[in-house]
Amino acid sequence: TRRYSFAELPQTEPSADTEETHSNMAARPPRFVFFVVFCITIGGLLFGYDTGVISGALVVIKDEWDLNSTQQEFIVGGTTLGAIVGGLFSGYFADRWGRRTITFLSSVVFILGALIMAFSKHYSVLIGGRVVVGLAVGAASMVVPIYIGELAPKEFRGRLVTLNVLAITGGQLIAYLVSWGLADVHDGWRWMFAISAFPAAIQLCCLPWLPESPRVLIQRGQDERAHTILQRIYGNKVPESTVDDELESMRRSMRTETAASYRDLLRTVNFKPLIVACMLQLMQQFSGFNTAMYYSATILKMAGFSSTKSATQFSIAIAATNMLMTIVAISIIDRFGRRKLLLISFTGMIIGLALLGIAFIFIVGLVKITKDTCGEYIKCGACALDDRCNWSPGSMVCAPKSSTLYTDLTDNCEPVNGRDKAGTWLALASLIFYVALYAVGLGNVPWLVQSEIFAQGIRSRAGSIATATNWVSNFIVSVTFLTMTLHITASGTFWLYAGILLLGLVFVFFMVPETKGLKLEDVQKLFAGTGLPYRRRAVSRKNSQSSSVVGSRSTSGEITNTQLLRGSQE
Repeated sequence: TRRYSFAELPQTEPSADTEETHSNMAARPPRFVFFVVFCITIGGLLFGYDTGVISGALVVIKDEWDLNSTQQEFIVGGTTLGAIVGGLFSGYFADRWGRRTITFLSSVVFILGALIMAFSKHYSVLIGGRVVVGLAVGAASMVVPIYIGELAPKEFRGRLVTLNVLAITGGQLIAYLVSWGLADVHDGWRWMFAISAFPAAIQLCCLPWLPESPRVLIQRGQDERAHTILQRIYGNKVPESTVDDELESMRRSMRTETAASYRDLLRTVNFKPLIVACMLQLMQQFSGFNTAMYYSATILKMAGFSSTKSATQFSIAIAATNMLMTIVAISIIDRFGRRKLLLISFTGMIIGLALLGIAFIFIVGLVKITKDTCGEYIKCGACALDDRCNWSPGSMVCAPKSSTLYTDLTDNCEPVNGRDKAGTWLALASLIFYVALYAVGLGNVPWLVQSEIFAQGIRSRAGSIATATNWVSNFIVSVTFLTMTLHITASGTFWLYAGILLLGLVFVFFMVPETKGLKLEDVQKLFAGTGLPYRRRAVSRKNSQSSSVVGSRSTSGEITNTQLLRGSQE
């Protein structure tokens, strides 16, 4: 079998209908598309809320139930553990039952988990509720980007898929606002968890009007229903011939594809995009961002914001930054492209984490929280991190919590000099800068790229593996963060994340291609043949600027979607 480079793939000049489609759809997609995306992204809202609400709730629960750092980490990690399972298996069932059915099931599980957490009386029951919610979070995080990506017109796919990330960040912001409002309410943390049932109920009410993915319908032989949905997606301003061409492109893709299995992911042309998707998801978590969100109130208390409520207030500012910069990403992602935003994002986050580590030297010092006695700590920040100890502001000493020698023991740290205040505000500023750069690129691009780079026959299965990679790495980070701050210091932890991001920056530069403006059926061709995907994309852009080169290549051969699915033979 002949091997093809991307430059040799057949390419054609855009037709008049295609040009008309671009001009008619330049402003915005039809209202129906926005309605569908709104309903689907409620799953993203719940994802964000249930992962964000634990930050404020944990500060209250740990005092009420007297939890140590390990118990706190497992409350946070419970959702992540469930999300690993939900993300891994939802891909298989999304292929069997469709994207719409998985969305329905995740809504039901969200409601069930919210009720378990709200009425929990024991630590183990709360952990169980977090795991149940995690199943829904994992399923939603896998299916929502794919569902939107398969429904969205290619001209708007980047922006529409990124709306899911906006919903996630919006959910986190709502979670912080709710946590702040209920911080001083008796059993307020129970209401924090219970509130998440309401968006899930709204999504259930929307489901009767949600269409199934046209690509799934074609797989089932329901071409007429797929054609009707495509007409509603593209709207009345687009010629029907354009819709017919899109449908035929999908049919042709389905005809040339054969039934895929997980084993097919090991073939070269599928394995390369799988590595890209998994590495981007891995980097998203090993950047430490979700840890910063889960423990933001705790981090800010370490940084010197004295009360739970003031720390939660600044957590709201961090979540608002995340949401606002996600809106910026939505407005530019289809113009700037995925790859460029990733490179900017990685670079900025490395700078932010380096500054955050410096800030914590001022606040806590380069001190391992493993002292034999509380009296060995000379800074409040270090003292407050040790579960055994509290700080006496009047005597400026660290003492055991059970000590009766001091009447003013507290785990709140007020800055007492210019050095501490500078460190406190540097920590807040660098954390906000880090979050802003995350939101612009690494926060949304992995989900978008994951929805684009796989062939239809393996998209859900490959997406489930990439999603599971995200949640496995999320679990590892969330259950080790507090422990690492104890053993390698807070500064060392942030610098470790920065070092991992530096490796990720190199990976993105060499391995991640640009996918903006391509049909889903064409994106997989970027990974055909040998060589680095990003270089092949550069060849593609160069060829598109020269019609003579395109013409000379168009007769050199064809590559089928079966080759893309099964892998080229070398």
